[in-house]
Amino acid sequence: MSPFSNDLWRALIAAYVGVSILMYIIARISPKEWTNPYPCVDESELEELENQFSLNNSFWFVTGSIMQQGSELAPISTSTRMLASVWWFFILIIVSSYTANLAAFLTIEQNEEIFSDVTELANQRADAPNFVKYGAKAGGATEGFFKASNHTMYQKMWHYMQENYDDVMMKSNKD
Repeated sequence: MSPFSNDLWRALIAAYVGVSILMYIIARISPKEWTNPYPCVDESELEELENQFSLNNSFWFVTGSIMQQGSELAPISTSTRMLASVWWFFILIIVSSYTANLAAFLTIEQNEEIFSDVTELANQRADAPNFVKYGAKAGGATEGFFKASNHTMYQKMWHYMQENYDDVMMKSNKD
């Protein structure tokens, strides 16, 4: 579910319910959706016509569209066909966006946070598997900051830099 935010999922659920109910209402209003259940019997002899878009069938039709699967249900009137076409186009865009975001989400390497502040950096153990060396430019402002600092943590870091001077202190910015 990570490729889409929770707000977008809620909006999609609301759209699903809304389109299903709208399909049901439009199919009930439209006279072309009311058909003869017995094609061999003359319509004038029938007591009532049937509408294939009950509330359950409307939800099923919209669900089938989301899953990109067809069903026996087919809109007959222009208004229900228009609604179905707009919904199919909307779902095509949503499924394509989800697929693209999922592919991007799965290919991005999740970086592990080794430390979140200077205290954790200074207190890391040298034998730790994710040990991070740190230093400064020799004779630069950063070296001067650590050298002149009265803060215990920065003094500890300066002590580490002095002990490993050749390894962590750089002669130029290109190093």
